[in-house]
Amino acid sequence: MNSKLSHPGPGDPDLSKLPSHIAIIMDGNGRWAKQRLMNRISGHEKGAGVVRRIVRTCREIGVEILTLYAFSTENWQRPKAEVAALMDLLKRFLTSESKEMHENNIRLNSIGQTHRLPESVRDLLRQNMEMTASNTGMVLNLALSYGGRAEIVDMVKQVATHVKNGRLEPSAITPEIVSDNLYTRGMCDPDLLIRTGGDMRISNFLLWQIAYAEIFVTDTLWPEFSREEFMTILSDFQKRERRFGRIDQT
Repeated sequence: MNSKLSHPGPGDPDLSKLPSHIAIIMDGNGRWAKQRLMNRISGHEKGAGVVRRIVRTCREIGVEILTLYAFSTENWQRPKAEVAALMDLLKRFLTSESKEMHENNIRLNSIGQTHRLPESVRDLLRQNMEMTASNTGMVLNLALSYGGRAEIVDMVKQVATHVKNGRLEPSAITPEIVSDNLYTRGMCDPDLLIRTGGDMRISNFLLWQIAYAEIFVTDTLWPEFSREEFMTILSDFQKRERRFGRIDQT
């Protein structure tokens, strides 16, 4: 796996102007399977292959942080058999990809209420995070048992505790203090949010962090999301004017 594309094609994005942080809502596994008269788990298994492809592409072209919405707090409400299958798929992914992540200088991180995950999953996750902790090439964030509202509630509890214990004055609470108490502390906010599957909603994902992210929704279902479409989205991102609430003075 090369760290950069050696010969970018005419439609490829400018690799010197990539978004530092890309977040992806990977939607459409179930619909993809249903269209093919397959069970939903088959769709999730197919989607896992796309995860590998996109992670490799991001590492190859030099993206700094990739955050994937892998399992939400709401997903716990799905049928027990599907949840169990998803946890098994996650374990298989962590087992099969650990060596490649480490060899390619990728640091694995997780965000969310990971204490709710099965112990076997937590153990594998911890082992992989410890093994890759010193890697500097790219951060792969897996959002697991993650919900944006739950994250904000946890942040409020932490800040309230700091205030109660006298370590922080209420008047000193700033956006920076809020960010420092989120799951993504120490990371830049996403520049680009991609959602596959065509639904026009953000589904409780990174509610604070995506305040000024560029959003791209594609009708492509996640199991069919290709490297080529991903690169096209990056090219589209580079054509957008990001003003962050300001106006163009030119």
